[in-house]
Formats: sequence, structure tokens, C-alpha cells
Amino acid sequence: MSVFKQLESLETGQSMDLSGVIDQMPWNQDGLLPAIAQQFDSKEVLMMAWMNRDALLETLETGRVCYWSRSRQQYWRKGESSGQVQVLKEMRLDCDGDTILLLVDQTGPACHTGRRDCFYNKIDGDQVVVDKAPIMSKEELYGK
Repeated sequence: MSVFKQLESLETGQSMDLSGVIDQMPWNQDGLLPAIAQQFDSKEVLMMAWMNRDALLETLETGRVCYWSRSRQQYWRKGESSGQVQVLKEMRLDCDGDTILLLVDQTGPACHTGRRDCFYNKIDGDQVVVDKAPIMSKEELYGK
């Protein structure tokens, strides 16, 4: 029986060893899983990025969110260049372990565009409408 089937059968408050669960997570062919960052108090969905095993473990160890950047092929510690860090408050897995939910305390904007979150493109009929303004300019965000 898979670890996630075992977790389904546990009662509230029962637990399993984290390392055994991580070993059974269905990492994709690149060793990644999607991670959704959500503001811990407002529940606002901020962004989605990718984590591998080491990014997940570093995040748990340090309390500062670390992702894997597919475009740069390197670790991306949120806020390294902008100072807009994500402090981990809680990490959760969905029922089959293929998506990570990060409840974070986000400093400033989460999006590289200077917007609070990355979900500012709204589908409205046959149009895509930008419905959120940046809260910081890229110059303010990155000091350029």
C-alpha cells in the first residue's frame, strides 16, 4: 500500500515519518513538484513555482522558502535579489502528494512584475484582462 493510501486511512492526529513520505512523493521526470504559495493569514494565493526534494528540505530546515528555478536551473531562494522573502508558516501536501502548499508570510510583492500575486491575468469571455496594478515598480523591487 502506498504511503498516501496509508495517510488516507489515518485518524486525525495520527502521523507518519516525514522522510518516508518524501521518498514516496511522485516527483516528475525532472524531480520536481508544483508548490503553491498562499499568504498564511489572508489565504490569498500568491504564486506557483517548483520544488525538488532539496528545496523542500531546505525550506523546512531554514523556514525561508526555496524553489527550483527551471529557467535558471538553480535554487531560487525567494527574495534573494528583491528582498521580498517568503517565511514559511506551514507546509502541507495534497491527498496524493503531488502538490505542495506553502502557507507563507510574504514580504511585499510575490510577483516579479511588482504585483502582490502572480494571478493578475483574468479570463473574461474571449479576453485576457490585466486586473491588478503593480504595488512596486521593478526598479523599487530590484533596485535597478
